[in-house]
Amino acid sequence: MKVEAWLFGITTVFLVLVTPAYWLITDNGDTGADWTGTSALVMTTLLTAMVTLYLGFHANRMDARPEDRTDGEIADGAGELGFFPPYSWWPFWCACTLSTIVLALAVTAWWLAILGGVLGALALSGMVFEYYRGVHAH
Repeated sequence: MKVEAWLFGITTVFLVLVTPAYWLITDNGDTGADWTGTSALVMTTLLTAMVTLYLGFHANRMDARPEDRTDGEIADGAGELGFFPPYSWWPFWCACTLSTIVLALAVTAWWLAILGGVLGALALSGMVFEYYRGVHAH
């Protein structure tokens, strides 16, 4: 993970250099600088710095992966890669209930927002507990 930490570190340095330059370039005197773009760049800089620190911290505490070692070969990375879930209808129902809640808030139909919240809780619990029962249980 040291390579990833270095990539995010380089991106952080780039953003540290670009953000004040953007702020100075967009300052046209009368209306001031573009605060929307500047604040977005500042937040992006902080987020990449956070990921850099996280990856750098954990890269020193983990064993080297085969792709991180200079003597690593392709066969060293063979084996199980993880669990990849099959198809599921639960995200569709979660999205439907969320759109119902948003529509209810837009037209101020509080009864529909409550109904969408109850159905959303059911859909979310169905999505969370999908792999604990039935055909795909593990």
